[in-house]
Amino acid sequence: MNENEDIKSIFSRFTNIINPLQALDKTYSNSEMVRKILRCLPRSWMPKVTAIEEAKDLNVLTLEDLLGSLMTHKLSMQKKDDDEEKEKKKKKIVALKSSLMEDSEDDDDDEELALITRKFKKFLASKKKFGAKPNNKNYQKGEPSKLEEIICFECNSPGHYKSDCPRLKKKYLS
Repeated sequence: MNENEDIKSIFSRFTNIINPLQALDKTYSNSEMVRKILRCLPRSWMPKVTAIEEAKDLNVLTLEDLLGSLMTHKLSMQKKDDDEEKEKKKKKIVALKSSLMEDSEDDDDDEELALITRKFKKFLASKKKFGAKPNNKNYQKGEPSKLEEIICFECNSPGHYKSDCPRLKKKYLS
């Protein structure tokens, strides 16, 4: 049997060989014909041949039953091959999806970077509000400053923090 040959063609070829031999008075028993067919199958069929030899009594097994069993096995092998091809195609699709996912991950990274930048700007702005020197523009416009509401814990006078207190600075200098 060739690797790509069909089971039916093997049986028909086998029958074409056996029938003329019977005409020449060379007859084979059913078990001998079953064994000859199992012997002619290629290596890829060896697991199935072993299973048939172990599970069935070759002295009782008919050629028709053997044909049915081998055709069923061939169909299951074809189905397995088709499933493997589908898996390969699915893997290709998954690979395409993963490349699309990478693009979306880049977009997510850009969004995260933008979010971090905004939060950092807000943080810097809040630091300027609470730790910066008084803004001269506010004094020029005549608007009340938040620093006027701040009271120093060292000297209890408004307009500066303890870290900027002139009384504390004099203590350190002297």
